[in-house]
Amino acid sequence: MIAVNDNFGCLPMSYLFSEVGRRVAGFKSENPEREIIRMDIGDVTQPLFPVVAEAMHKAINDLTCSDSFHGYGPEQGYLFLREAIALHDYKSRGIQIETDDIFISDGAKSDLGNLGDIYSKNCKVAVMNPAYPVYVDDTIIDGRGGELKNGKWSEIIYLECDPSNGFLPALPQEKPDVIFLCFPNNPTGVAIEKKELSKWVDYARNNNSLIIYDSAYEAFVRDERIVKSIYEIEGADQIAIEVRSFSKTAGFTGVRCGYTVVPRNLKGTYSNGEAVSLNSLWNRRQTTKFNGASYISQCGAAALYTEEGKRDIKKITDYYLGNAHIIKRALTNSGFKAYGGENSPYVWASLADNIDSWELFDKMLKRFGFSSTPGSGFGSAGNGFIRLTGFNSRENTERAMSKLK
Repeated sequence: MIAVNDNFGCLPMSYLFSEVGRRVAGFKSENPEREIIRMDIGDVTQPLFPVVAEAMHKAINDLTCSDSFHGYGPEQGYLFLREAIALHDYKSRGIQIETDDIFISDGAKSDLGNLGDIYSKNCKVAVMNPAYPVYVDDTIIDGRGGELKNGKWSEIIYLECDPSNGFLPALPQEKPDVIFLCFPNNPTGVAIEKKELSKWVDYARNNNSLIIYDSAYEAFVRDERIVKSIYEIEGADQIAIEVRSFSKTAGFTGVRCGYTVVPRNLKGTYSNGEAVSLNSLWNRRQTTKFNGASYISQCGAAALYTEEGKRDIKKITDYYLGNAHIIKRALTNSGFKAYGGENSPYVWASLADNIDSWELFDKMLKRFGFSSTPGSGFGSAGNGFIRLTGFNSRENTERAMSKLK
């Protein structure tokens, strides 16, 4: 038999959300008469916008005619979408991100893992604790995790986040090479102000660290003090890669489209000391391992930058934020300590007795009939918490929360 990557043997037997799904399905099978409302996984429930559907239908028609047919597209993404992103997401807000800095993908999750191809296997990685599991799991798969000791990996630097620091971690004492930051945060729902994020940009510049900034939820920001892009901070284009997605902002969880920004000012070095552009490395990686997002999905994404598309994004994110407000209020009124849910679709909650996360998951499921995501699945600092999402329908959200009474 062929030898395999031993690092997979270090991972939990199943991915967090797969395990949640398995337990929910098992309970439903044993209790077929019970209604179970899914408040755990961050999948959206509202349909694609009409302007997106129209653009995608037109794209399909393009593919049926020889004169307008599109086969293999550019691995970096079609120029029409990259230009729209550069203009509307960055230049219109005074941020000088160019078209060549932008790479279209099939979603943020893929890029967050694949970026590990362009930095050294010897790089020391820092992650927030708790954090989206992909950051840690991909680090382990790539052989950068070390050994699991007392719930933490020996070669990973953990940036502890808890109520005492407002879930905003302190700058690390030990120097990391790569720092994963996510704001508005998944799972805690906490957002970050410019002054606070500036500390991280300064730290990275002073320590030659790379920040991988996950801003998949920036469209939910309503407070003008909150950062939407790390490139709002001067000098960030020299130390940061930004990853974004259309999944939660426009219902693209099934369509699959997102993008990553790798500025041309961002440099690294080979082991011999020779300097190299990370933009060129990522371009080389993508042209080798990625065939590009589909023409149809990119046409749909481009429609989001029309006036109608922008209005629809505002409307749907307002809708999901409304659900999050309902969840947070209901949990607070029921004795939980609840966080997030203001510039984020996620609500992070715990009970005063610090019950174990999976026990709390079982309590919510069996007693009240709705699922959540156990906080311990996001890291050791998540134990005692659960995450609920605003991505269900308003009707289901209100019905689930009414059961807490």
